[in-house]
Amino acid sequence: MSHNPFLSDWVKGGANPSLSPPGSLSYVAGSTDASLHFITVSQLLDRTVARHGSRDAAVFVAQNQRLSWYDLQQQADRMAAAMLAMGIRRGNRVGIWSPNRLEWLLTQFATARIGAVLVNINPAYKSSELEYALNKVRCRMLVMARGHKSNNYLETLRQLAPEIDRPGVAGDLTSLRLEHLKHVIVLDDLSLPTRQAEQLPVPVRALRFQAFLQQAGPAQHARLKDLSASLDPDDAINIQFTSGTTGHPKGATLSHFNIVNNARFAAKSMALTHEDRLCIPVPLYHCFGMVLGVLTATAVGAAMVFPGEGFDAEATLRAVYQQRCTALHGVPTMFVSMLAEPVVHQLDLSSLRTGIMAGAPCPVETMQAVMRTLHMQQITIGYGMTETSPLSFQSHVSDPVERRVATVGRIQPHVQAKVIDENGRMVPVGTAGELCVRGYLVMRSYWEDATQTKEAIDDAGWMHTGDLATIDAQGYCNIVGRVKDMLIRGGENVFPREIENFLMQHPKVLDVQVFGVPDAKYGEEIAAWVILKPGQSAEPNEFVEFCRASLAHYKTPRYVRLVREFPLTATGKPQKFQMRQRMVEELGLRSPQTA
Repeated sequence: MSHNPFLSDWVKGGANPSLSPPGSLSYVAGSTDASLHFITVSQLLDRTVARHGSRDAAVFVAQNQRLSWYDLQQQADRMAAAMLAMGIRRGNRVGIWSPNRLEWLLTQFATARIGAVLVNINPAYKSSELEYALNKVRCRMLVMARGHKSNNYLETLRQLAPEIDRPGVAGDLTSLRLEHLKHVIVLDDLSLPTRQAEQLPVPVRALRFQAFLQQAGPAQHARLKDLSASLDPDDAINIQFTSGTTGHPKGATLSHFNIVNNARFAAKSMALTHEDRLCIPVPLYHCFGMVLGVLTATAVGAAMVFPGEGFDAEATLRAVYQQRCTALHGVPTMFVSMLAEPVVHQLDLSSLRTGIMAGAPCPVETMQAVMRTLHMQQITIGYGMTETSPLSFQSHVSDPVERRVATVGRIQPHVQAKVIDENGRMVPVGTAGELCVRGYLVMRSYWEDATQTKEAIDDAGWMHTGDLATIDAQGYCNIVGRVKDMLIRGGENVFPREIENFLMQHPKVLDVQVFGVPDAKYGEEIAAWVILKPGQSAEPNEFVEFCRASLAHYKTPRYVRLVREFPLTATGKPQKFQMRQRMVEELGLRSPQTA
């Protein structure tokens, strides 16, 4: 491999004393040596096309598609022009409901080109979740796959908007339950066998993707340059839903400025350049894929490699081998699965160097195995949240190995962080408390939800993460727990309140408490304690199936126990830590050592 000019620069960064707390309290501030760039996503792409236009931009293995940066921009512009032809304007919300595909990438850059707001829809969403998301942000257009795995998207849409099959003009929808949705664009199918795909005809009032692209004409193409130049980097450009403590997902609203700069600094932490090839098996609907994958690669001109629509351990390893990837992203669960694949010892994976492991607490053993077996000696750990675009802490390729396997690194450039006690006062270095972060990376707001926004971001601009953390004398951060009642299953944030509210709709349920228990594969699994109404009887699996029918798979409890009462505090509040402890003992579980 040729010389990487960033490596020597960042070797110095690993021992940079300026990233340490300046005093005895848990406060750190990132470097300001590298400036923030006040540009849009579209301008970021323009710069990369100008510098690296003929190089590989994206390889979609399952779709047999390979695009240069010129190709990517040309196809994204064609889609942007088609959106203009159908009446999509700056600020309109455009939903994307699809697994990892080329069309997802095109939608991301097309919306950014004209200033439409991309709304990421989780591919696992069922009908109630889809309805809430589309109506909450008033989506005007939905770009969707026909289905993915066991999820039949077209059937779900028909349940919500049966009007889509009524005679009329393709691409023109009026729906009672989805009153703001006017245009539905359906992708050709990849994941279903041809015969099954033929049984899922495109609804009358929906447009096939190719027919949609044909809406673009010379007039729309001619407007793109001026429209793009008129955009403001502070404009909202992306809405990502996070599970909500009130029982409904919240729409974290991010700007160009948020995500462009976070991507740039993530690339620098990995010493990523245009010579790298980044394998992205993480989902695009999540900040990990969309920002730390796509935009990080775009920031430096690195090639993006997408192994498939969803994560498959063997397919990912083969993509790394065949495409000679030098970097690989994943949540700990993914790396555990790849390390367990027999093919991992049969393929030459020595091209790998770096990547990001994030999205959930990382077992130290997993980090060590990744560095040894996958040759990722410069792998980095990242910590953040959707609301912070996402990374606030990340280890550097130059950090000592013991720091990279046992912490989440140090503060990112142009970011401040502090650790506070329950009274809001900063705690001494090394003491646990709630982690708060401030800077360019903090979201604009939760979409049209001033109350929730004010609860998360205080008057001084600090984002309260809800995570318990310590910051040591050298500025390295360690996540030790969570203040809020959130659990993380396989990289997915899950708020128990949402599942509790849903289970309370079951006619046999009197009360329910949901909490997380340790799991070797997913980090945490979901457990539920259920109290039945008087005179009722049930089997635990009845409630598992009840959730599975309407909630995303990662929100479905794995363990359900029928109990007569909950352990309570003196004031009558349920003590989930006691429930968790009893489940851990009953099931013989243990918490993995993590960073």
